Amino acid sequence: MENPMNPLETLPAKMFLLAFDPRRGRLTARNELGYLLRAAALAELVLNGQLRDEDGKAVAVGRAPGGDPVLDALWYDLEGGGPRSWRRLVERERKQAFHAVRDQLADARVIKLADARFLGLFPHTRVVLRDTRSARQVADQVGRAIRGGQAQGQVERDTAALAALAAAGQLKTVLGARDRRHFKARLDRFAEPVAPVTKALRRAVTARRAAIASGG
Repeated sequence: MENPMNPLETLPAKMFLLAFDPRRGRLTARNELGYLLRAAALAELVLNGQLRDEDGKAVAVGRAPGGDPVLDALWYDLEGGGPRSWRRLVERERKQAFHAVRDQLADARVIKLADARFLGLFPHTRVVLRDTRSARQVADQVGRAIRGGQAQGQVERDTAALAALAAAGQLKTVLGARDRRHFKARLDRFAEPVAPVTKALRRAVTARRAAIASGG
């Protein structure tokens, strides 16, 4: 049996932590976080050589990751279903991805789930950050990578991928539109190893926002 992975070591878990706004003390981008988490899982499989692009489609290769239920489920889904478009994979089962990563982090006591009511009427689950140190560490690493705190070639691949995904998904806790433009060349370089994923994420988020704007 594979040893379980520390959830804090996976890209989906780190992306979840990046979505926390430390000033407001709350989780942001909840409507689009599922896209970002799916993209982060796809990127991790690509970086680990368990997923590759063939003629614009994602194909499972090698062995299942083992040790992480989120990554395993995605790999087995692809392995059993054959090649699939990257954008479809980003958009597919994003709510399930959100709940799976959230529950992982809750079990690891990184976050806490609390019952709450929106406007005092509508019940919902509030996500409370417990491990502020880990969240701050991820945010600092990604921030330094984007803003040139270290040479581009010295940025760890996971950190570079997170930065590229955060830009593609327009995650405002990491960088705003002005920074996305200013650091575009650096972010494009970070995106190269996972280019099919970042492109699919960008298109998915753009399409969703366009649909909302048009009342769709």
